Amino acid sequence: MTEAEPKPAAAPVRPAYDITGLKSRLAGIKTEDNPALVKQKSRDFYWYSPTLKRQLDHVVGDIIVSPTSEQEVIETLGAAFELGIPVTPRGTGTGNYGQAMPLSGGIVLDLSGMNRVKAVQPGRFVAEAGAVIAEIDKVARPQNQEIRMHPSTYATASVGGFIAGGSGGIGSITWGGLRDAGNVIRLKVVTMEEEPRVLELSGDDLARVTHAYGTNGIITEVEMPLGPAYRWVDLFLGFDTFERAAAFANELGEQDGIAKKNIAVVAAPAPRTYFLRHQDYIAEDQHVVIAIIADFAVDAALNLARRAGAELLLRSDKVPEEERKKLPPGFELTWNHTTLRALRVDPAITYLQVLYPFPDQVKLATALHERFGEEVMGHLEFVRFDGKVTCFGLPLVRFTTEERLEEIMRIHEDLGAPIFNPHRYTLEEGGMKQTDEVQLAFKREADPKGLLNPGKMIAWEDPDYDYRSGKTFLFKSLAAAGVSP
Repeated sequence: MTEAEPKPAAAPVRPAYDITGLKSRLAGIKTEDNPALVKQKSRDFYWYSPTLKRQLDHVVGDIIVSPTSEQEVIETLGAAFELGIPVTPRGTGTGNYGQAMPLSGGIVLDLSGMNRVKAVQPGRFVAEAGAVIAEIDKVARPQNQEIRMHPSTYATASVGGFIAGGSGGIGSITWGGLRDAGNVIRLKVVTMEEEPRVLELSGDDLARVTHAYGTNGIITEVEMPLGPAYRWVDLFLGFDTFERAAAFANELGEQDGIAKKNIAVVAAPAPRTYFLRHQDYIAEDQHVVIAIIADFAVDAALNLARRAGAELLLRSDKVPEEERKKLPPGFELTWNHTTLRALRVDPAITYLQVLYPFPDQVKLATALHERFGEEVMGHLEFVRFDGKVTCFGLPLVRFTTEERLEEIMRIHEDLGAPIFNPHRYTLEEGGMKQTDEVQLAFKREADPKGLLNPGKMIAWEDPDYDYRSGKTFLFKSLAAAGVSP
């Protein structure tokens, strides 16, 4: 081992939970304690981050519990509360930050079996938390409706996991983020107490559990709005500079009359290098805009593109059917699917999550792209943020050392581009960098023993933690296993 290589974690250190007693109390509820299967279900896509891979690679639960009803969730939480066994909820494990990984072992609560779509009505649906988003759309589309926003893992992500761990995605250029009023209508949540309660949350109360990683309640049912289901067309547009691509994407995002689902920019040489099935359409030096546009608005979008000097590389509705079947949908080249496709070619790639604030988003994104070159390849996702069109960045980073990664993030923040750090497993370090008092207060009420997803909420584990210290929070179970910050 060279000095540059990080020290791996030691064997996990955990309390001895009464798993036998738990199983006897949960007779009739599906459980699994086969070590290989438990390890598999104790994982998400944490390995996108070399830092999280080093810190969390040893993390594993003791048992999987797979409820198929809200009543079984209640029984599981009640038994776990009595025995003092921590519970980490999991949907389908498509998150990227270790939020579904059981840092203290215990129960991995697999909610994927709670997957019924219970109702589809004009403008809304009701589904169990484990329902896969693509399956919700299958029920909604015969009514010419579809879910308004979703992650790039559309085909596999659960709707409850999206709300508990996500912030937005495909659709956010029109509808904003999950935190915006109206994007979640109602949630049912089960508390972890001696006698678990089922709470229905709406309005401002939703902030207690949205994007909280399941640290203060288990989401069992979701009600969200639906939008019109258009026939969407993928447009791939080539530009000779990153700045022109970003400026066009911003202009397209501001065209309220053009129905759009996503607008992304990926800097050269990433599209030609990493989008393997699209390589025949893209030159190595082309910066690519991927726009998902309603079929009736394509002509208007292409008129804008021509005026901006773009080259039309691909229009999905004009590709022969046999060829189109070989191509992934455009949204599977955006958001963190861009990172996934890069990792399949080059395992040394990682990424950042950046906000380029309005109104100087194009100028700032361009300056950072030019500063780092191919070490940090630009990747922008245009969204409505606080009602204004701006962009988030998920740039592709050629990883060398954790020290250099931290330096790259500091440079971004020094230049006015805040980082939502994807190389941290806690709520606060991943974005807020401060305590969310609403979520903390609700945790005191809903999880008095601190048994729900322990280690993910710094404000609970270390109320006096100084977020300005520049240090990385290390949960006690990781420190005991020999992990370094």
